[in-house]
Amino acid sequence: MIGYLERGKAVTGVSVYYAELIRKLRSVIKEKRCGKSRHGVLLHQDDASAHTSVVAMAAILECGFELLSQLRYSPDLAPSDYHVFRSLKDSLRGRSFGCDEEVIDTINDWFELQDKQFFVDGVNSLTHRREKRVVLEGNLIEKL
Repeated sequence: MIGYLERGKAVTGVSVYYAELIRKLRSVIKEKRCGKSRHGVLLHQDDASAHTSVVAMAAILECGFELLSQLRYSPDLAPSDYHVFRSLKDSLRGRSFGCDEEVIDTINDWFELQDKQFFVDGVNSLTHRREKRVVLEGNLIEKL
């Protein structure tokens, strides 16, 4: 499931929009899992204010999702950032688009072309990336 923020709408203060995306995600998961949603959903998100707002956290709780703790000051631990967006940017590099709909269609097509293993690999590499991090007295240190 992909959500696109309207042109001109600021990313800050979109906690209501994000909460609605969480609810839509729950519906999509229920549909795709066909009754297996009782196994729970582990949600990984960064600590952006829209994601940690009272409205968003209430939606996450309402949906019954369990949050995977995010190491502070570690935005590089989001699979979307280090795996998905890097590949997506590579496929879009050098292309020009005439309108927003063209961009959205191209991105949707790109996601459709990715096989399940592409996403599994991104999530699986999260474990390795998290293990390389240590928090010492509030400071983040990369293990050698």
